[in-house]
Amino acid sequence: MCGIFFCLHQERNLSPDPDSEAPSIHATLKTINAQRGPDAQRTVSLTIPASPSGYTDITKPPIVHLEFFSSELRLRGTAPIVQPHESNNNILCWNGEVFEGLDIKPDQNDGAILFQELCKLQSPSEVAALFGSIEGPYAFVFFHAASQHVFLGRDPLGRRSLLIHRPTPLQPHLLLSSATCGPSPGYDIEELSTEFLHYIDFSCFVDEAIPSRVNPVLPPDDFPKLTTLDVIPPHLSQAVDDLINQLNRSTRLRVLDIPSIDCNLINPSKVAILFSGGIDCTVLTYLAHRNIPLEEPIDLLNVAFENPRKLQGQDTEHAKHKNSGKPEQPRRPVYKVPDRMSGLEELQELRRLCPDRQWNFVEIDVPYAESQAARPTIEALMFPSNTVMDLSLAMALFFASRGVGQVRRQKDNEPEPYISPARVILSGLGADELLGGYSRHRTAFTHGWKALVDELQLEIDRIPTRNLGRDDRIISSHGKETRYPFLSLSVVNFLASLPVHFKLDPRLETGMGDKMLLRLAARKLGLMEASQRKKRAMQFGSYSARMHGEKKGDVPLE
Repeated sequence: MCGIFFCLHQERNLSPDPDSEAPSIHATLKTINAQRGPDAQRTVSLTIPASPSGYTDITKPPIVHLEFFSSELRLRGTAPIVQPHESNNNILCWNGEVFEGLDIKPDQNDGAILFQELCKLQSPSEVAALFGSIEGPYAFVFFHAASQHVFLGRDPLGRRSLLIHRPTPLQPHLLLSSATCGPSPGYDIEELSTEFLHYIDFSCFVDEAIPSRVNPVLPPDDFPKLTTLDVIPPHLSQAVDDLINQLNRSTRLRVLDIPSIDCNLINPSKVAILFSGGIDCTVLTYLAHRNIPLEEPIDLLNVAFENPRKLQGQDTEHAKHKNSGKPEQPRRPVYKVPDRMSGLEELQELRRLCPDRQWNFVEIDVPYAESQAARPTIEALMFPSNTVMDLSLAMALFFASRGVGQVRRQKDNEPEPYISPARVILSGLGADELLGGYSRHRTAFTHGWKALVDELQLEIDRIPTRNLGRDDRIISSHGKETRYPFLSLSVVNFLASLPVHFKLDPRLETGMGDKMLLRLAARKLGLMEASQRKKRAMQFGSYSARMHGEKKGDVPLE
């Protein structure tokens, strides 16, 4: 994970505005992006004459000044790397991971290898073809000396953040940044579209992100219902095996060859998982266990919030019981939220299946006062996302990924303070979209299988705009990187190719028919408890949502 800041401004022999806030804003953005890559930071500046072929009459200045800033969180290779990468006037700011498409050895840095390949290219179409051939999460800014163009883009699924401010009369700079400091006067910040790779003037030259098409084959009218998860029907046997193999490969690529870190722990964990005990994160946890050396601990990050509204509801129920003469019900502990309970239950299953692994179940308890004190920081990081739901999700991700909590070495042990040193965090995001885990999929099915296929296609089409950039800005503020095994393009294409009735069956009850294929796979892996768990959104399972009333999630923040 790295931070990118890029600024382009044009020299028109105009006196600088003495009241401009640009220098301080730019310095703040550099500081914020430096936090994403604590291992190294550098700035490279370049001045070039404008090329008439690359600019319109309106934007044709005599001189263009380019400033590239990158910070580095070293997660690939053994040699120290300082960004931006620079050679023969080629400059690359890279925030990403190449998991497929380039031959990268365990001791090599993927950004350095990618830059070597980019420097060999002569034309814009070759640059586009190279980025179209790699798989992984990324955002980048690349000055290509041969064509005198700046290219910028994000991976087709939008797994890494890159924000853009287009020049305005008040702030006549072009800015790109991995993160932001919140709304600023004169700046109009938005996510860079994942639809294309872009020139600096945002003319598009190649469609990089052709969405996967959902298999349109519909089941016959007499298609039999699954009656149990214990027996895999013959027609699903190969699909279950293929899903396990695809996810295992995707997970392996995301957990291998992570460099060791310097810290005070004797055997620090390198990988953590956003862990609620649900089926998505548990399957990934088990597959990570398969691919991480047994002597390395794995951190399971489980967050719980003190929520005044929930506590007030308990008080009301307690008073009702007392006034009715019924026996008083014991109050639930503040942090015994749904995700904590299911997480602890699943921890026991993992310990039974994998007794030789050290599982660090990190109880991250967030007092109300602490969550509110962090709110301005979180709102600034998540900007331009600005709804009630954005905040509740960002709040949960901010504290979970920070990894400050406590662990119990055994079930009944006293807790010990613990800070997760892991720099790579796995997330199960994508499973619901690809395998049919949302209630809206059941709603769509009321209009038939064809309507369900159409809804799943919409899910794939919407993945690039489903706030992955927001999540990246939040988690990376702690100098950590999120990786999404379900969102490997190989996994996305595989699941899209399966007939809809192989993946889910809305005719069955919740906890069985939704994400049916994944439930069968979990069962085959031995994850019996996880295979039966129902979907629960992170903000509701952790109680980060609705601390101040019943505002709907899509309402903008005040």
